[in-house]
Amino acid sequence: MRIVSFNVNGLRAAIRKGFYDWLADQDADFVCLQEIKAHPEQLQAHAPPPPGYYCFYEPAERKGYSGVALFSREEPDDIIRGFGSTEFDPEGRYLEARIGKLSIVSIYVPAGSSSEVRQEAKFRFMKEQGTHLKKLARSKRDYVLCGDWNIAHREIDLKNARANRERSGFLPEERAWLDEVFGPIGFVDVFRELNQEPGQYTWWSNRHPTTRERNVGWRLDYQVATPALASRARRVDIATEPRFSDHAPIIFDY
Repeated sequence: MRIVSFNVNGLRAAIRKGFYDWLADQDADFVCLQEIKAHPEQLQAHAPPPPGYYCFYEPAERKGYSGVALFSREEPDDIIRGFGSTEFDPEGRYLEARIGKLSIVSIYVPAGSSSEVRQEAKFRFMKEQGTHLKKLARSKRDYVLCGDWNIAHREIDLKNARANRERSGFLPEERAWLDEVFGPIGFVDVFRELNQEPGQYTWWSNRHPTTRERNVGWRLDYQVATPALASRARRVDIATEPRFSDHAPIIFDY
């Protein structure tokens, strides 16, 4: 089973850059996308969905903002839209496909870097999502939550840890929350189960033109799985080329 996850930073822009052509060569069973910034009718007018997939979209109510999508080769038994949050479900941040005992989730955690107001919203999302994750962990389902979590967990997960300790995405409260997700709650950071090397990043700031060439990045994109499913992971890869976004797709084989 191959799962691709990718923050496209605008799906229409990524398609124009050749994302669907690249995807056709990946032989993915599931594709989880974040920050699609479009509604289904806009996407259908721009480019047809990739062949061979059942395609589901959960856009934000606000046009041109946020939104997630999920493509599946097998028709899901059920689609869950949102996680029951009155504040964050309208922003299009959670989409779950259920096939048998398996659940694939496309998730997009808010960024807090633009303002203190958005950082406080991010903290509220973390609290609500933490409660939701506890429910998922208690279920008898296999879960993998794929997406942009907007947090670098440990110092190995970003280039300049010391300089970014007070920045959103590497705050002590955010890192402690991931400690809980990967600890008492019981989920697994699948990438770090298979790859403990430094310099493994999935996002590079566009503010400086050479950050990607110099690999001054952050690992913000994860596949977070229940232990039984995580133990079946055999390969992980960050597809740094070609470039469709300020993020890179991540590819996992189970």
